[in-house]
Amino acid sequence: MKQFLGKKVGMTRVYAEDGASVPVTVIEAGPCHVTQVKTAEKDGYRAVQVAFGEKRKNLINKPLSGHLKKAGLESTRWLAELKPEDGENFEAGQVLDVSVLHPGDIIKVSGISKGLGFQGAVRRHHFAGGPKTHGQSDRHRAPGSVGASSFPSRTFRGQRMAGRMGGATVTVKNLTVVEVDKEHNAVLVKGAVPGKPNGLVKLEIVEPASERFKKPKEK
Repeated sequence: MKQFLGKKVGMTRVYAEDGASVPVTVIEAGPCHVTQVKTAEKDGYRAVQVAFGEKRKNLINKPLSGHLKKAGLESTRWLAELKPEDGENFEAGQVLDVSVLHPGDIIKVSGISKGLGFQGAVRRHHFAGGPKTHGQSDRHRAPGSVGASSFPSRTFRGQRMAGRMGGATVTVKNLTVVEVDKEHNAVLVKGAVPGKPNGLVKLEIVEPASERFKKPKEK
């Protein structure tokens, strides 16, 4: 399984062997419990439904509670479907842990970015703003002209303007796994990942370390 669910804990730093400071994001990766296996014959596609996280039992409704009991669970915070590799077989109740990740793996992480609410064009689209001189004493952060004169007398679709910012699914690629702590189900990833602390993230292995550091064949 190249995909995995985790929870963003926060950021810290580690020191490399040469003393360099490396910023890392701590992700609590798993354990993920397989709650359902979907097949092409029965469901029309192949997928593995996994449960991750904890939640109070009284917050789980009866249909979901009955569904989770089939996998030996009483509650969960998140349910998600992951795409298995060809030839991989899973069954309900199986546990996926952090052992699928190794230091040196190249992964991509997807999560929901921080919701920033309604923002102006300067912050949302990095506009420079207007000049402070020539009579523009109160137009420093104004978006400027958004129309198109008398023709076509409308604002084009996709015009960069003020609006809702953040709260969207973002994927950061080419992140390196620095360290894997199997005892605490923790993964240290070099760099930042999207989302707020305690937010759900999905990890996907793009290039395993075993393939990255494979020695070239001698001619």
